[in-house]
Amino acid sequence: MNESATGDQPPRRRKTFDWSAAVILVIVIAAAAYVYWRDGADRFYDVAWHDFGLFGDMLPKVLAGCLIAAFLTVLLPREVISRWVGTDSGVKGILIATLAGVILPGGPFAIFPIAGAFIAVGADVSAAITLITSWTLLGINRAVVWEMPFFGIDFVGWRTLAALPLPVVVGLSARMIVKAMTGYRRQP
Repeated sequence: MNESATGDQPPRRRKTFDWSAAVILVIVIAAAAYVYWRDGADRFYDVAWHDFGLFGDMLPKVLAGCLIAAFLTVLLPREVISRWVGTDSGVKGILIATLAGVILPGGPFAIFPIAGAFIAVGADVSAAITLITSWTLLGINRAVVWEMPFFGIDFVGWRTLAALPLPVVVGLSARMIVKAMTGYRRQP
């Protein structure tokens, strides 16, 4: 095995096109063919035109999220991230990832690349899962901007209270599953 001086394995090179992309491509082609067959060429081109418009609207956001994540991998010290939210960070790492998910603003185009960047710089997979779960369930940005005006503070308070333990439970469960699947052993 080709290992670096620190004993870590070098990061795996990601494939540009993998099975998940192939499955999505097959579904898109099948759906497009069905729309063309069922509704005709005019409707097919109308849907395709709107889809390309949506793609054009989303592309800058996806690119910005990926750039943020790329800069984070350069700016964040690997040792600090590994110590705070790495494999051996314990419950403290899960709690830190939970807090990060609560305070991080932005949509999925920013959060998912950031979670991927944290994994790339030494965070545990379970910490990234916790971050995403916490952002989804407890994100303060969404609660203040969207939920409070529509549902009121009582609703947001009760919903937050009910969801509060879930990111921690999900993170600890993910850590146990990852350890069981990889045969995790602590280094002496």
